[in-house]
Amino acid sequence: MGAVGKIAFLFPGQGSATIGMGEALAAESPAAQAVLDQLGALAPAVRRLAQAGPRDQLIRTSNAQPAIFAVDCACHAALVERGVQPDIVAGHSLGEYAALVAAGVLDFESGLPLVLRRGALMEQSTSARPGTMLAIIGANPADVDATIDAWQQRGIIANANDNAPGQVVISGDIETLRAATADFKAIGARVMDLPVGGAFHSPLMADGEAAFLPELDAAPFRDGRIPVVSNYTAMPAQAAEEVRAALRRQITGRVRWREIIETMVASGVDTFIEAGPGKVLSGLVQRCTRGLDVKVKVLNVEDPASLAKTLAAFTS
Repeated sequence: MGAVGKIAFLFPGQGSATIGMGEALAAESPAAQAVLDQLGALAPAVRRLAQAGPRDQLIRTSNAQPAIFAVDCACHAALVERGVQPDIVAGHSLGEYAALVAAGVLDFESGLPLVLRRGALMEQSTSARPGTMLAIIGANPADVDATIDAWQQRGIIANANDNAPGQVVISGDIETLRAATADFKAIGARVMDLPVGGAFHSPLMADGEAAFLPELDAAPFRDGRIPVVSNYTAMPAQAAEEVRAALRRQITGRVRWREIIETMVASGVDTFIEAGPGKVLSGLVQRCTRGLDVKVKVLNVEDPASLAKTLAAFTS
């Protein structure tokens, strides 16, 4: 691959859960196996679901979040075991907690209880205040925000994920989102339903966020070895209390993924490695960097084949 700039590790979030994720990698990586063994010791029911399902139970928010967190951390461990270290990290929503582990802000044993509690509270919020999410594709971001602003007087609606140029995910109550669909189509957008369990990153999650704060405040955060780029601010932070402060608004706040990638590129990142199940973030990086005057390498690690391909990129 030749000389490289900075390396960023990116960690996917809740929508990436699949039965058996991480198992093949762990079979070839003692470091990854050790992480999944810790999951089995601390949350055995979640480990069993991740290994064998059933899928309808695995994808429940309370189960999917700790399962994906563990697999994200296992993929990170496999990379570090082979000598690949990040200079900066970020994670999408739930994935931010794996980024904290990668940065040394938390260890896995203290991060897992946080993620278990986060998932349980978000699931409870969804039951108490049902909602949904829609992808708004192909429209100008300013027009999307203007449309959201216009509808906020009529119901709960929020820009939940600014994922990439032309890809925004909105979140809110079902009636308001359905009613607003025609206005999003009128600004040139395609509108897609998303198979999610609730209105994440919207005010409908406020009760869960409030209940989570005492747990977050009590967690043993340390100053990071490397920066974590926050979902809430899209800015890098290493100081323990700065990281914690941004996480206090993460459950209801917008995931500023497009800005996160722009921040990383501006800091000198030219290699992105998605560590965890799936390749959703890899696709978003490609979309986010397409209009920038940079050339980046986008890699991923989720199984032995993708690990081998990523390692080969550093030796070619």
